[in-house]
Amino acid sequence: MGLFDFFSSKKKEETLDKSLEKTKESVIGKLARAIVGKSEVDAEVLDNLEEILVSADVGVETTLKIIERIEKRVAKDKFVNTNELNSILKQEIAALLSENQTKDFEHFELPDQQKPYVIMVVGVNGVGKTTTIGKLANQFNKAGKKVVLGAADTFRAAAVEQLHIWGERVGVRVVSQKMGADPAAVAFDTLKSAIANQEDICIIDTAGRLHNKIGLMNELSKIKQVMQKLIPDAPHEVLLVLDASTGQNAIEQTKQFTAATEVNALALTKLDGTAKGGVVIGISDQFKVPVKYIGVGEGMDDIQLFNKTSFVESLFGSQS
Repeated sequence: MGLFDFFSSKKKEETLDKSLEKTKESVIGKLARAIVGKSEVDAEVLDNLEEILVSADVGVETTLKIIERIEKRVAKDKFVNTNELNSILKQEIAALLSENQTKDFEHFELPDQQKPYVIMVVGVNGVGKTTTIGKLANQFNKAGKKVVLGAADTFRAAAVEQLHIWGERVGVRVVSQKMGADPAAVAFDTLKSAIANQEDICIIDTAGRLHNKIGLMNELSKIKQVMQKLIPDAPHEVLLVLDASTGQNAIEQTKQFTAATEVNALALTKLDGTAKGGVVIGISDQFKVPVKYIGVGEGMDDIQLFNKTSFVESLFGSQS
């Protein structure tokens, strides 16, 4: 059984459906009202659809790609009934994401040769970074993996304290130093400790640095360089955490962080509290960096591996 297989597929689907309710109402509800009295997909319907997708924070660039695909579909089929629009949306968005090699994550297995597997977590303050680390640590721990957390956000006492609280809640070790300590030194100590204790997974929290502060971004490079003295290919995963409720700001943060460091995985939090869940589609399409985890609630277990097929099906399925 793969990591994260802790509840049935049906339960995952129900949780995802519930977390996307606000976005779904924003998209499907508005679309239903926009096609009242319309029998076919015409220019007016497509204009309305474009406006609806942009308002759901799919993003202008990705929205235009979707509209273009549907226009080609309408031209090819000659006549497309408005009742088919939801189905066409699902098909074309899933196809777009597949063409951009957006991955589906059904199971998450750690590479056998990587021990410890090092995850460096980055993102601005307030996006749910530490909470995401705690949820991941919980899932890994439940899967029987030995986990250690590194409190390298040494600029805020609250960040270190919060990580310790999560460590106690889920039963994993936390390595930390005094306030104002060198974050790279904390990361180094965490890896050294993980190696000595033969732990499987090492998750390093970093300061919630503002994405427009170049000097602070450079510190990420220093942390990586110091870790590589112990593990040459560390970190194996640079996980950027984004708050889905911030919409286009999340896209801007992705631009800045992917330019500043080698981000190779994304986590989108707070999907359950926003009507801007379409941002997941835009980010998946624009950056070719896989959305790996999505936060679907406030509970300790409310984190899922991202699966584009399930996501699109849940978002554009029929309203109940």
